[in-house]
Amino acid sequence: MITEHHMMVKDLDFQYDKDNHALQGISFQVRKGERIAILGPNGAGKSTLLHILAGLRIPTRGRVEVGGVDVGGRRKAGYVPGVGILFQDPDDQLIMPTVEEDVAFGPLNLGLERETVNDRVAEALRITGMEEFRNRIPFHLSFGEKKRVAMAGVLAMKPEILLLDEPTANLDPAGRRKLIDFLKTLKCTIILATHDITSAIELTDRALIIKGSLLAQGNFHELFRSPGILKSAGLELPDIPLLFTSLAELGLWKGTIPLRRSEALEVFKNNETRKEIQNIKKDE
Repeated sequence: MITEHHMMVKDLDFQYDKDNHALQGISFQVRKGERIAILGPNGAGKSTLLHILAGLRIPTRGRVEVGGVDVGGRRKAGYVPGVGILFQDPDDQLIMPTVEEDVAFGPLNLGLERETVNDRVAEALRITGMEEFRNRIPFHLSFGEKKRVAMAGVLAMKPEILLLDEPTANLDPAGRRKLIDFLKTLKCTIILATHDITSAIELTDRALIIKGSLLAQGNFHELFRSPGILKSAGLELPDIPLLFTSLAELGLWKGTIPLRRSEALEVFKNNETRKEIQNIKKDE
């Protein structure tokens, strides 16, 4: 079982070859039940980092501990107990002829009894809303449906740490909303790699900003006070914090910067805020 300090990464380096240094000096810790985002532009090393955490790649240097066990020092890549990963492209994850067989593939390879596997498959399909698709061919499904099948396959493994690689990429707005709402219901530790800061704000508590190396880490209020770091990582503030940051620069807002639409609405419901807006209009 994974302990309270789920994951520790220290001085992590990864090189594809001598001329391609993808990650340098990455260090962070993840507590049990925590949700963190790994933010950065395309090519920043986010997927590579997740693959290392999942045991799919061996780091060139450094230490990766899961539940106090060094999984980064192994000689060969392989499954890390308690850790599941959802790839950015579900076609990289779906390999069996039917949805049911695909979801069962992982648990069967753990050597579980067929009855236990059937129970896990049924639960995973129910949780992801894919029960009616159990006999369908995965490759005939929509992109969003494939994502949910791939997620069901990961959940059937009963991960305590869930790694998500750009989970909202290539989804339409309705599919994105469904996936975010679903991910909010999960109780496991989540590490989310994305360049979509809006999704990260909705799903996680704090973030690491990487671009080969670790540029910054902290909660979103702390990170948004350093727009230069975001810019250097090729990231932009979402609309809500960008609006209030601009208002603050004009001297029209002095409070905490809202991160989400619900927080912004609460601001405008406040009587004092309405009075300030009215005064601004009078001055105009």
